[in-house]
Parts: sequence; C-alpha cells; structure tokens
Amino acid sequence: MTVRLTLVCAAAPVEHDVRFGDTPLDARALREARAVAGALPTAAAWYTAPSQRCKQTVRALGWDAVAVEPELRDMDMGSWQGRTLGEIAASDGAGLAAWMSHPEATPHGGESVADVCNRTAAWLDNLPAAAGRVLAVVEQAVARAAVVHVLGAPHGSFWHIDVPPLSSLQLTGRDGRWNVRIGTVLTASP
Repeated sequence: MTVRLTLVCAAAPVEHDVRFGDTPLDARALREARAVAGALPTAAAWYTAPSQRCKQTVRALGWDAVAVEPELRDMDMGSWQGRTLGEIAASDGAGLAAWMSHPEATPHGGESVADVCNRTAAWLDNLPAAAGRVLAVVEQAVARAAVVHVLGAPHGSFWHIDVPPLSSLQLTGRDGRWNVRIGTVLTASP
C-alpha cells in the first residue's frame, strides 16, 4: 500500500525580528490557518509536532484525534534558543556561518542540520505501509529535511528549500521509496 503524506508547515505570527524558538500564533495567523482548513485532503491519521505553534495550527484547522509526534519537533537551537538571527550574527558570526555552511556543525550546542535530516528521514521511513493517507503539521526545518531525504539530496541543500507558513508538501511512499508531489501553497478561499 502507498502512504500518501501531506506535511503542512505551521502557521506563523507576523514578527519583525524572528527568534529561534516556539512562538504563539497571533490572531492573523490563526485566521489564515482556519481559512485553509477546507483545502486539505481527508486522512486516516493526523500528527503534529509538539510545539505550541503547531498545536495551535492543528486546532485552527479543526483536526481531532491528532497524535503529538516528538520526531517532528523543531531543531534544537541550544544556546541560540530565544535569540534573533541578528543577535546571533552580532555575537557569534563565525558560529552562524559554520552552522549555515556545514550540515554537521553545532556551534549552539543543539542539533545540527544533519541531525534534523536524519531524524526526519527515520520518521518517514518508519511510517507503516498500511498508514494510507496521513496529514501532519510540522516545523519548517522538518519540511525541509523531508525534501532533502526524499530527493536523496546532500544535507547542505537544506538551506536551499523555502517553506512558507501554511504551505503543503505532498509525499507518496512505498517500500522505502518516496516521491515528491508538487502542489500549491495553501491559500484562503476568495
């Protein structure tokens, strides 16, 4: 049987200084998530990453009986947690450059890009063949890592994948082989 997996990137609040870490959704982000709920396919199983923003996105989508899946969590940012990219660039520019150019680097003491890619790949490859249609609300890092795995791309390609909030990624898999199905960014009905 083929697994048909749709990954939905969590909604995101409007922030001028994006911080590494979990941030609650604002009213606009919740409205946008509610507006796209009808655009998603039905499913036999639903998952969410454990973050506050993913759980809020799930509630806004109106999903019930959703399993919280720790393997879909965001990248552990270690000592950079809660800080902005600008703050890190100013205080640890060399570390930031290493992290963004070497997939194994962990200047923050958390997870590397390679760690997230490997964790995501393991989750994908362990979905049971009989899972059927699956929906999951995930973090941007997990959606990127899924694309890297499915394409068999090097971990360094992680940074070349843009994943907007509330975008969807459709994957189909059978016997350890995955395909990407290009779709559209979820949008509200006119």
